[in-house]
Amino acid sequence: MSENRMALGAHPRRNLLMRYAARFDDGEMARWAFRGLLVGAVFVIGLDLKELYDTRPMLDPQSTGTTVHVEPALPPVVQPGPGGAPGLDPRENVTLDNDALRRPMQFDLRPGGVLAAEGSIDVGAAQRFAAEMEERGEYVRVLSLNSPGGSLEDAMAMARLARERGVGTQVADGALCASSCPLVLAGGVGREVGPKAAVGLHQFYAMSDTVTGPAQAMSDAQATAARISRYLAEMDVDPALWLHALDTPPQALYYLSREEMARYRLVTTGSSVASR
Repeated sequence: MSENRMALGAHPRRNLLMRYAARFDDGEMARWAFRGLLVGAVFVIGLDLKELYDTRPMLDPQSTGTTVHVEPALPPVVQPGPGGAPGLDPRENVTLDNDALRRPMQFDLRPGGVLAAEGSIDVGAAQRFAAEMEERGEYVRVLSLNSPGGSLEDAMAMARLARERGVGTQVADGALCASSCPLVLAGGVGREVGPKAAVGLHQFYAMSDTVTGPAQAMSDAQATAARISRYLAEMDVDPALWLHALDTPPQALYYLSREEMARYRLVTTGSSVASR
């Protein structure tokens, strides 16, 4: 008899949970699931930063310099796939030498309305891009990227200006677009990546001249991840794209496959672009 009462008591509770879950549609459930994944990934970054801080402090208390962005290694290491399987490795297709990629970004207007942007996205790159668009923007149709990344602020500013001016973006065969560079790619009104191009993501963060501990490092990482997610949504790119960056340490790169770029809407066309 007591077992029957327990069963009868459990049944209403089960129905109550089912009615509660039914209040949410599939889209809402998916959004909450993504938020959970994002929070988990940022937590892992915080643990990584804590370990880095404990074993090799990022900050020099005597430093008085400006904020320094950590650049990816060139050639960047490939992040292993799930279960330690070899990750996608398109590095052999990159034709520009590492020294050229490390130099501050330079702009060169080429035939067909292609504005080539080659080199690191240094602080000030967005201002130079704006000046270039002010002077010759009427001729620019496509911004062709070849960069290992760099300044987050400049990358987003370049992307927003490209979107505002109706300019497309591309990563041509033989080019690299890594770290913050894919955020510039996301700004194009049309976005293409050549079959022999390399597009990679990883974690990135800044080192400050102000001494902070692991808790502040985790807070900064969370704020940066949230900001990038909002930016990608603004550009109509799936924010889930950035989970690959959050999973990948700064000294490595996760290279996106063509299928992934299409699925996350980082590219808007299936056609390839020509070599530079």
